[in-house]
Amino acid sequence: MEKWQKDFFEMLETVADEVERFFQGVSEVVDSVFEISEEITEQVHYTIATEIDQYLNDLADPLLEVYWDLEEFVGEAEHSFPYEVEPSLEKNAACIGCRYYHGQVYSGNLLVCAMHPYGWDDNNCPDWEQY
Repeated sequence: MEKWQKDFFEMLETVADEVERFFQGVSEVVDSVFEISEEITEQVHYTIATEIDQYLNDLADPLLEVYWDLEEFVGEAEHSFPYEVEPSLEKNAACIGCRYYHGQVYSGNLLVCAMHPYGWDDNNCPDWEQY
């Protein structure tokens, strides 16, 4: 092999080594940028979450005060949202396990079922069906 060919191959090996070192350096820089960006993202997320939480608390506190004041004014007897009541041995025992039992309270009034809105007096309801 001639000298110029040998020099050319040595030069190619040197360039390949330098390119490899360059890409190793670039990958290290990219890794460090990702680590820094992760830390910054966590800090920003924590800061934003804290600020939003504080903002919502500041916004909700006056509204809750007005709500509590209105509740005192209206009274505890009126409930604007229906809620469920399960039958028990003490109250509406005939309705336990009945498919027709509704058991929702509307404005303080319990609707037991469509056939017997106020419930049945004893434990043997004639319309009872298992669900």
